[in-house]
Amino acid sequence: MTTDTDIELSGPFQAADSGGRKLDVKAIRIFDEGYGIIDVYVDFAKPLDGGHKDSVLLKGIVERLRSLGYKGPDFGLSDPGLQESKLIVLEAPEEFSVFAKSRGWKNLAEEFDE
Repeated sequence: MTTDTDIELSGPFQAADSGGRKLDVKAIRIFDEGYGIIDVYVDFAKPLDGGHKDSVLLKGIVERLRSLGYKGPDFGLSDPGLQESKLIVLEAPEEFSVFAKSRGWKNLAEEFDE
């Protein structure tokens, strides 16, 4: 589900899990603004059946972002309550903000730095 407050970082692609299955990713997106820490939403075409903690799948998602220009460490899962059957929510490291800004993200916390 996307809205006009989303920035799409990647369109559809396939990512493999640790079992070698190819999973169809519909999109990787972020909200267009936030306060510092960025949640990255990864939408899948089908339910993941517990794939949220699959390290190979998570690594594949980060590699996709790196192929688009992200430079930095791997991501971790965001709050378990945000995870859904066809959605993985990742918490991006601080280094991700440079990439996100290049895609139009606005850090609302910077307004308070002045």
